[in-house]
Amino acid sequence: MKHSIEDHADRFDEWAGEYDAEQSAEYRAAVSLVVKHADPAPDETVLDVGAGTGAIALALAPETSRVLGRDISDGMLTEAREKATERGLDDVSFAEGRFREPNLPADAAVDVVTSNFAMHHLDDEAKREAIATLSELAPRRVVLGDVMFFGQPDPEEPFYSPEVDDPATVGVLADAFTDAGYALTAVEMVHEQVGVLVADRLDGDRVLDTDRLDGGRRDGHEEHE
Repeated sequence: MKHSIEDHADRFDEWAGEYDAEQSAEYRAAVSLVVKHADPAPDETVLDVGAGTGAIALALAPETSRVLGRDISDGMLTEAREKATERGLDDVSFAEGRFREPNLPADAAVDVVTSNFAMHHLDDEAKREAIATLSELAPRRVVLGDVMFFGQPDPEEPFYSPEVDDPATVGVLADAFTDAGYALTAVEMVHEQVGVLVADRLDGDRVLDTDRLDGGRRDGHEEHE
């Protein structure tokens, strides 16, 4: 991680009020894909890590019985809570938490984990640890939208901020999910540096060939403009 968790939290606290208005088309496309692929059943519990101002958690709340939003920024959590109150959503809650310490209630049995544009702040080893921690919750599905590399990024046109962000290749993320007992069942490329991965707990479901995930378009993979 290029900056401490406290530094990231402070940065997002300052940004919270303007965060929604400043998001890119790629971010919004990734949100839509994460919500689409999460697809929770009405009686399931969703954990949304790096919930920010609540884009995913609030979209999923009407579809399922419980959504737990976690973030490191008090400012972002305040924005998310205010939206939930305005929309009259009682089955979604927001609290401090992070990938490796999700801070869940004792009665929470997580069925689906979602995250969007958050994990790229971690270095690759920390990403592996984060995915391993999430896998210990035994969700049936993890849906990760993030800045990630499908090929070699153009250093002259980075989608991310090199001074604070540390994106991984799709292959690194795929390996981390495999090591945690999950298999990629969908890969969506929004941009050559932005994608959404769907990982299902291994139980005989269809599995994508992950050997070639670091370059170009491939079978089972949709590209979005």
